Amino acid sequence: MAQQSEQQEQKKVAMVVVAHPDDAEFDGAGTVAQWTREGWEVYYVICTDASGGGSDDATDISQEARKQVSQIRMEEQRSAARVLGVKDVIFLGYPDGQLQPSIALRRDIVRQLRTYQPTRVICQTPERSWHPTLIVPRYHPDHLAAGQATLNAIYPASQNPWDFPELFLEEGLKPHKISEIYITGAPTTNFSVDISAVMDEKVAALKSHASQVGESFSELEKFIRQIGADIGQKYGYTYAEEFHRAENR
Repeated sequence: MAQQSEQQEQKKVAMVVVAHPDDAEFDGAGTVAQWTREGWEVYYVICTDASGGGSDDATDISQEARKQVSQIRMEEQRSAARVLGVKDVIFLGYPDGQLQPSIALRRDIVRQLRTYQPTRVICQTPERSWHPTLIVPRYHPDHLAAGQATLNAIYPASQNPWDFPELFLEEGLKPHKISEIYITGAPTTNFSVDISAVMDEKVAALKSHASQVGESFSELEKFIRQIGADIGQKYGYTYAEEFHRAENR
């Protein structure tokens, strides 16, 4: 058992599980770019179909319009992933704006964890941070739901053969234990990643999401670089990203 655990820890595979396209880029693209530079194989799992990401001024919100938005945003996410060196992007296709930490979502995430067997997982926080600025994008209900479902999938479901036995018996997906969890937007942070060498890649990946950031990208870039610099200053880097990091022992 100890030898198996050691082999798993040395397997350089990581997974990022988030609610929408562009979620990963805002909070973790620099980390992803740094990991891929270091030889890590990284996979994205996007929980929703991204069909709710159209313009706030839209007058056509028909099913066909939502389908077009979904297709655009999925392609933008694939483009961003290519910038960062991400191996593949998996879309689970749950309706945007309606994500719940359901048993079905947990099962679908467990399926990906057992299929790709990552050592590390980045996910969104399931908890709000009670700061004066409460309503911020990272606390979108879909983000909180994705975070809760992912953490529940990591422990105990992914590593427990008795959880979702059909994945084992019918699909041949053996239990898999994740070693490290990196939570974005958590109320408390305890870990940083130096992204000074890959800040340009983070910005380029964000720029791929043109339907979301296109018109105001120059201002957004300044904002993103400032956040990265502020975090970096805390830890002695030019630019950094921070997480609540937990080990699954």
